[in-house]
Formats: sequence, structure tokens, C-alpha cells
Amino acid sequence: MIDLKVLRENPEAVRASQQARGEDPGLVDALAEADATRRAAISTADNLRAEQKSASKMVGKAAPDERPALLAAAKDLAERVKAAEAAQAEAEKAYTAAHMAISNVIIDGVPAGGEDNFVVLDTVGEPPVIDNPRDHLELGESLGLIDMERGAKVSGSRFYFLTGAGALLQLGLFQLAVRVAMDNGFTLMIPPVLVRPEIMQGTGFLGAHAEEIYHLTEDDMYLVGTSEVPLAGFHADEILNLSQGPRRYAGWSTCFRREAGSYGKDTRGIIRVHQFDKVEGFVYCRPEEAEAEHERLLGWQRQMLAHIEVPYRVIDIAAGDLGSSAARKYDCEAWVPTQRTYRELTSTSNCTTFQARRLSVRYRDENGKPQTAATLNGTLATTRWLVAILENHQQPDGSVRVPEALVPFVGTSVLEPGRKK
Repeated sequence: MIDLKVLRENPEAVRASQQARGEDPGLVDALAEADATRRAAISTADNLRAEQKSASKMVGKAAPDERPALLAAAKDLAERVKAAEAAQAEAEKAYTAAHMAISNVIIDGVPAGGEDNFVVLDTVGEPPVIDNPRDHLELGESLGLIDMERGAKVSGSRFYFLTGAGALLQLGLFQLAVRVAMDNGFTLMIPPVLVRPEIMQGTGFLGAHAEEIYHLTEDDMYLVGTSEVPLAGFHADEILNLSQGPRRYAGWSTCFRREAGSYGKDTRGIIRVHQFDKVEGFVYCRPEEAEAEHERLLGWQRQMLAHIEVPYRVIDIAAGDLGSSAARKYDCEAWVPTQRTYRELTSTSNCTTFQARRLSVRYRDENGKPQTAATLNGTLATTRWLVAILENHQQPDGSVRVPEALVPFVGTSVLEPGRKK
């Protein structure tokens, strides 16, 4: 949820954020009205309760002949208190719904527009010159790394097996990500992949993209699409000690996405699938530290991309393409030779205090007063990275060079046709 102080002091900034996102600025007025109604309802109920308390004392002190009238008045007052508390509950409900409906306020400098209006911040490396490149699935099948056919047989479309060296390649990539994370102060976590509705709601994933999430109706639990969700819930309803700096966690988990509405897009191979693995960095910090921490997350992503030796670019995502929780997001996109374009490998989002306010994650300031923390997240490795590794490091004979950093994990420097480990 957004900070109400911002709404009350600068509603135009919230309206401008909504407009930049392509969302309804009228929701800002609806929240302001709901906030005012709620505060008035609280004040009315509080005043009536105080009056009721005073009346109760008067009844206890009254003479016998005065009590009937005072008791009748107290009964009437009790009904008014009951009605006021019901009105307060309704006002609270309307206020919460209005508050939850507004996306995070974007940070100054975020590009306006939609999916195609990103700004390229940096380009690293030159796309390799490959005559008649093979795509990652053709390479993966010929090298015995990926089996989509049996994945579909067992689980349906957009499922797969990683086999032999393909499994080793992913595990090596994730071990490398874990090493980078731990060297930079992250605590490694293997979190649950099923979460309660309040945790999924708290992270902002049950809004516009709710159709992407697998929901187990009988249990009322959600399968996570990223370990950001359980890591955000890890400290829900807690007051953290951030006096020694940010809390950093790296979650290694399997992730699930329904990919609703994406049929016909990237149906070949493992670019867009229903199940994949990921190492996700997640940070809790003071709000004033969040922008610097965002740059650090991007730096660690760059470090990982350097390890897999692929050309990539860094883009600043436009407001209309941000998730509801993100105030700013950077993506790193790797070159995919067969598509002759860059495709997302990592994203890192600064969610400011939006998620922590929903989940009641706080810290104590220098005066000991509880304040809302900020949260950030960033990809450190995913299954999709195999696409960029296979396609960019393919050789004319159909083999694939293994990036030097992954050789110790895979056990060979070259994956060759016919050699199916």
C-alpha cells in the first residue's frame, strides 16, 4: 500500500503516478474520500464510547429516582455506539479496498509509457556472429540436455525435463548464484512454495496478474511464481533490527506460473514455461537506503551475467509495464541469436515501502519509533538463462562451449553431440 502521508500531502504526485502507469487517477480521489470518511467514523465512535463511559459512571453515582432516566439514556447511547462501530467497520473496509487498489508511486525519472517505452541504460558485449544458428531447444535435444516431449507426456504443454548435463548446467548456475549472493552478505534460504492468501496479497501479486498464479482451491493456498513472495512474508508482522544495515536473503526455489493469456508466445522450448527454478535476491532495508540497494542488486546481476559470458543490455522499465508493487524496475536482457533480439534474464525492483506496509514489516528508527521498512528483489539465476548460454556459446559442429565459471560444476568445457551425460 502507498504511504497515506504522500496522499494527504501531495495527491497530485499520486495522480501523476497513476497516469504514468496507464491506471485510473480517479482511484486517488476515491482513496482520499475513503480516508476522510474512515477518520470521521473513528472520531464519532471514539466520542460516543467516551460519552458512554461517562454515562455509566453517572448511573453508578445517581440517586434511585434518577436512575430510570439515566438507564434509558444509557440504553439509547449503547445503540448509538453499536451503530457507530458498525459504520466504522464499514468505513475501514471501504478504506482498505480503496488503499489496496492503488499501485505503488513511481520514483522520479521512471520512463512513462508501456512495454515498448523502456530506456536502454547500458549495452555490454557484442552479439556473436553465428551462421545459421540453432535455437536452444534444437541444441538441447541434440546434446541430451532438454526433453520437452516427455515433459508434455508427463505433465502437459510447457513442461520439460532437464536431463544429464542439462541438469548439471542448471545446478552449476544456481550454485554460482548462491556463491555470489553469500559473498555479498545474503543468507541462503530454501522457502516454502505454497503460501497463504494474505502473503500473496501482501506482496501485490493478486492484482492485475492474479490469473498467472496457481491457486489450490481446496486448501486456499497459492503456488509461488517467485521466492520473492515467501521471503517478503518471512518477516511479516515483525519489527526488524536494521541498525547494522539491510537484511539480504537469497531464495532458491521452484516457481510456478500459469502463463495465462500468453498462448502463442514463446511456445517453443523453455523460455516461457509453467515450472522453472530460480535464485532470487530479496532485501529489507530503511527507505532511505532503497535506491542505493537497488543499484547494488543490479550490480550483482551484472556480475552473474559476466560469469555466463553473454552479451546483454540493461533497461529501465516504463511505468506502464511495472508490476503494482514496483516503484522502479531494471531488467537485464541477454542477446538470443536465433531471435536476433534481447530477451529478459533478470529483473530487479525497488518496491519502497509498498509491500512492507501491507505485511506490517517495520524497524525502529534512531528514536526507537517503529517505521515501515522498504523491500527490494532481484533475479540472480533462472532456468531461462540456459537459453542464452546454449545459443550464444554454440559452435559450428553443434557443440556448446560451457562458460568457464560453470565448468567445475558441469565437469566438461564442451557439450558435444552424442555425449549425453
